[in-house]
Amino acid sequence: MFARKEKNVPYVNIQITQGATREQKAELVKDVTDSLVRVLNKKPEHTHVVIQEIAEQDWGFSGLLTDDWKKTQG
Repeated sequence: MFARKEKNVPYVNIQITQGATREQKAELVKDVTDSLVRVLNKKPEHTHVVIQEIAEQDWGFSGLLTDDWKKTQG
């Protein structure tokens, strides 16, 4: 007997600048998963959450690289 393949498996990609702790990332994964369960009735075991950390010099904001923008906020 074949296992039924789940349709519409949620895949969430979160992109953040570097610096979040492992605990913060775990909380994000839990909260996003819980929201998909609550709002869309998705099964947690079918939910994928990927966190991508991007260096501030590789992220632009307000016309500047994020590390340069932060310097202007003094």
